[in-house]
Amino acid sequence: MNKSGIKGNTAQALAHDFVSETVTEAEVREYILHNRDFFVNNPDVAERVQVPHKQKGTVSLVELQSSQLRKKVRQLSFKLSQLISIAKQNEEIYRVYADLNLRLLRCTEFAEMQYTIEESLQDELDMSAAAIKPFKGLFALPEIQQRLFMEKRFKDTDFFFGRLSQHEKQLLFGDSIAESVALVLLGDKRDLGILAIGSADPIHFTPDMDTLLIKQLQEFLNVAMPALLHY
Repeated sequence: MNKSGIKGNTAQALAHDFVSETVTEAEVREYILHNRDFFVNNPDVAERVQVPHKQKGTVSLVELQSSQLRKKVRQLSFKLSQLISIAKQNEEIYRVYADLNLRLLRCTEFAEMQYTIEESLQDELDMSAAAIKPFKGLFALPEIQQRLFMEKRFKDTDFFFGRLSQHEKQLLFGDSIAESVALVLLGDKRDLGILAIGSADPIHFTPDMDTLLIKQLQEFLNVAMPALLHY
């Protein structure tokens, strides 16, 4: 018997049982997650753990963590740059719409209103086409075409963003390019007409777009158009 009082074969059996109790990967993960200071208290372990790396072959856990942190910083910097860029673009668009709304209130004829919208959206926002198609008066969209758009694009909403058929594009924009469009139904009773804006970019107008600025333009036209169309 050895000094511990445990027979040799018994000690070997206990050691064998201890080794055979395999700790699973999930248990290790759970332990580390619930003991966040493990590597702080055991810095030598963090330095000695080797992790496979695609480019470097094998790196220490510390190196891997540093690399991951640098990657996160780069990603956050990129996202911040994107947000700043989007904010600047939105500010520019807001200024164009604010100026356009004031100019529309000064229009005394419908043709002047149409020209103002075309000039502003095409020259300042780089749209490929813009048009107002009223439902009544000299410039009215034929009734059969009105029904086409009401049933197909404005059944449950006053806004449509996306792509049109070639026939629909021809009705609204003629031969002008309009790979993606924004359509706005005008009139408090949905009876004034359609504001149509076209872009040469197929993904410029998408169904998930925000309607805040274009809704303000809609409200301005709802106020200004009736008098010019002699409703």
